[in-house]
Amino acid sequence: MIEILKVHTSELKLGMFVSNLDRPWLDTPFSLQGFRIESTGDIERIQRYCQFVYIDFKKSAIEEPQVAREANRRPRRTKQQIFHDRHLKTYADSAGWTEEYPQAKAAVRELSQGVDSIFDSVTRGGPLDVIKVKKSVDPMIDSITRNPDACMWLARMKQEDQYTYRHSLGASIWAVALGRQLGLPRSDLRSLAVGGLLFDVGKLRVDRRLLQASRALSDDEFQQVQDHVRLGVTMIQDSGLMNSDVVDMAAYHHERHDGSGYPNGLSGDAIPVFARIAAIVDCYDAITSHRSYARAIPPSTAIKMLYEWKDVDFQGELVEEFIQAVGIYPAGSLVELSSGEVAVVVAEYRTRRLRPQVMVLLDADKQPLTHVRQLDLLQCTHTDDGERLEIVSSLEPEAYGIDLTGIQL
Repeated sequence: MIEILKVHTSELKLGMFVSNLDRPWLDTPFSLQGFRIESTGDIERIQRYCQFVYIDFKKSAIEEPQVAREANRRPRRTKQQIFHDRHLKTYADSAGWTEEYPQAKAAVRELSQGVDSIFDSVTRGGPLDVIKVKKSVDPMIDSITRNPDACMWLARMKQEDQYTYRHSLGASIWAVALGRQLGLPRSDLRSLAVGGLLFDVGKLRVDRRLLQASRALSDDEFQQVQDHVRLGVTMIQDSGLMNSDVVDMAAYHHERHDGSGYPNGLSGDAIPVFARIAAIVDCYDAITSHRSYARAIPPSTAIKMLYEWKDVDFQGELVEEFIQAVGIYPAGSLVELSSGEVAVVVAEYRTRRLRPQVMVLLDADKQPLTHVRQLDLLQCTHTDDGERLEIVSSLEPEAYGIDLTGIQL
C-alpha cells in the first residue's frame, strides 16, 4: 500500500489526512502538523490555497485512489534569457574562509545593528530611514562578493529572538548570495540586499499575536497577516525610495509561480523577477529558522523541499541557481560523518559540494570534544583506520544539544 500520495484538491474526500501541501505551510492559515478532512468546508478551504496536497493514507479513514496526477514540466531557460536586459558576469572567490571571516563578521554586525535601529524606529512610529538601510548593506555585499561562505555561516548563526528582524537579515544575505550566483552586477546586488531587508517590513504594522500564533488562523486573521504586503509597500514608498526592484520585492514576494499566491494571483513571468528571488529566499530562511509556531528544519531538507516546489511555487531555474548558491550542506549545517562524529559545515568548495570544510564538535560517542578541530573533507578522505570519511546525514538544528550560536571561531 502506498502510504503518501499526491492528490489534486478536486479529488479530496472526507476522512483524508493532509500531511503536506503543494506550497509552504507558511503561505496558508493551516496548522503545520497536518490534519484530517472533517467537512466539505475543509475541502473548500484547502482548494482556495492549493492545487495539490499530500495525503497520508495510513492516517486516513479512506482507501487510497488508483491514480495520481503528474505536474507538467516546461523547457529550462538560461540565466541570460531570464535576465535578458542585464549584462551578467562570473564571480570568483577572491578571499578564503579564514581571511574573509573577520570582515564578514564586522559586516554582518553592522547590518544587524542597522536592522535593529531601523526597525525599532519604525515600530515606535518613526519613518523608514532609507539612507541608513543603504549604508548598512554595503559591507555585506562586499564580503559576499569576495566569498559568500562567511556571511552565509553568520546568517545561519543568527539568534531566534525577534524573528522579523533576524529574518530580514537572513533574507538579505541569501538574496545577495543568489544574485552573485546569477552573475548580477553590483547595482542589482544592492537592490537585492535592500529588498531582502525590507520586503517584510509591513509585518511591523501587523498584530504580533497573529504573527506568533501557534494555532491555525481564521480566514479573517490570515487576511490581516497578508495585509503586511500592502502596508510594507506603502511604508517603502512613503520613505522616498524609488527603486522599483525593491518595491516589487515587497509587493510580490508572496506571489507564486502557478498563480496561487497573493495579493494579485500573478503567475510565471508576470511576477517581477526580483520578487521571484524574494519568494525563494523568504521561504528558505523561514523554514530553516526557529519561529514561534515551528522549529527550524535542516538546510539540506529545506533544499529538497524547495526542489519539490520548483515550477509550482517558485520558478524552477531560480530554485536550481539558489541550490547552487547555498549548496546541499550550506555553511552552518550540522552533519554526521561516517566516523560517527558530529560536525558543523564551515565552508564549501564550489565544485565539490559534498566534501566541504567542517568543524568537528562531537566524537563518535556523541560526546563534546575538549578541543574542536577543523577538517577539510576534500583533503581528508579517510579516517586513521583507513575507512572512507564522508557526510552521511544532515542533522536537525540543535541536535545533541548543540548551540551553534555559542561557537567561537
